[in-house]
Amino acid sequence: MLARALATSGLMLVALSLFTGCSRSSREQDFWKWFASNQDVLFDFQTDQERIFDRLEHELHTVNPDLTFEFGPIENGKREFTISADGIRSAFPAVEALCAAAPPLAKWKILKFRQRHEATDLSYGGVYAKADQVSVALVPKAEKIDVTVYLPGYSPEKRKQFGALAFLFLDHALGEYDVETYVGEIDVLPASESPHNACSLAALPAAFDGRLSRH
Repeated sequence: MLARALATSGLMLVALSLFTGCSRSSREQDFWKWFASNQDVLFDFQTDQERIFDRLEHELHTVNPDLTFEFGPIENGKREFTISADGIRSAFPAVEALCAAAPPLAKWKILKFRQRHEATDLSYGGVYAKADQVSVALVPKAEKIDVTVYLPGYSPEKRKQFGALAFLFLDHALGEYDVETYVGEIDVLPASESPHNACSLAALPAAFDGRLSRH
């Protein structure tokens, strides 16, 4: 009797596991079915951007409420669609799973996590910095790299805004995955305190990758 009870319990656990797995998979598959059936509207989202983006956000949130997205420009008849965890590390597996489930789509290039971009001037919360006036110092620590961002016009009274601006510069320069996975502590200081070994934002990706591969 005990052996039969254990066997029955085991079968129930396997069935529950399979059911849970199917549910998770169906959420991803359902999203791509919706995306594929609406891809022409999504491709030309500028025609009704607010409504289209609201619906796309809703569909993404049925997979995981932390997911967000970016569209790239049309190049050679294709548009980039980036699925992002919005910098939330716990949502990274959801990004990986959703991208892995993506079907071939002739007009789309599906990307996971926000990609690296060329340095551009940025503003946040009323503070502004020109990209060519920003410098960054790197200090490898254990398996990560601590980063100090030197911003023009920095003031301690607006540390929160300048901190967010520094994060945005790093996110653009290094991409979402590397910032969340390999960047350790982030500090912000005035540009006037930038040390001689600091690098520009344009040089940051190569400098970061070089430091990362050496430790």
